[in-house]
Amino acid sequence: MFTDSHCHLDFTEFDAKRDELMKKCAQLQIQRFIVPGITAKRWSRVITLCQQSPSAYPCLGLHPWWIEKATYADLLLLEQMLAQHPIIAVGEIGIDGAISDIEKQTEYFTKQLAIAKKHNLPVVVHHRKSHHLIVPELKTIALSRAGVIHAFSGNYQQAKAYIDLGYKLGIGGTITYPRASKTINAVKRIPVESILLETDAPAMPLHGFQGEINTPDKIAVVFEHLLALRTEPADRLAQTIEDNVQQLFNL
Repeated sequence: MFTDSHCHLDFTEFDAKRDELMKKCAQLQIQRFIVPGITAKRWSRVITLCQQSPSAYPCLGLHPWWIEKATYADLLLLEQMLAQHPIIAVGEIGIDGAISDIEKQTEYFTKQLAIAKKHNLPVVVHHRKSHHLIVPELKTIALSRAGVIHAFSGNYQQAKAYIDLGYKLGIGGTITYPRASKTINAVKRIPVESILLETDAPAMPLHGFQGEINTPDKIAVVFEHLLALRTEPADRLAQTIEDNVQQLFNL
């Protein structure tokens, strides 16, 4: 059985086919979906979706791509939502070095890390050209339940920096691209206990599916690519990754 540890099932791209898609996933033994919120305006939609779908679990956070419009009121609302609903993580949060306003991104990242620590929750961390900014913040906050580095695409040294802090790595479509050699080599070497599977659907289409809307059923394809990189038997690899999901998110 599998869990898509990061997919945006609340996005409108899935409105017309969400039920059909989830049935297809069930046939492929994809049993759970972790759905991160990205802006305060979307949090209620994420929660409603997860209330209607017992196999979907909500996270709430302020994504760095939209942090320009975020306010301190959003942080207060986040605390309220965490107190009122069974949220399993704070996310998607992070720092994106490819967009502007790193100062505000960092401020809101650190504030959301503090909220996660207060509520004893793990975090779902977005990165892009920002490992050097994120790792020091994670060291400083020292979350007891750590979290997952979403869509990990770094090298082995960067992977180890997160793993040494207790974080797991979200492995998705990146490893299906032959050109992603540094990440592929890292994934070969990291402990299996540090791996989660994810799609980031509807974004990040896999190699061979460029231009298409990504979907959670592609977890099965990601797993086949992962299996080709690892030495563990398929059943042990799949079970350990599910155990990782259970341990991190306490589902």
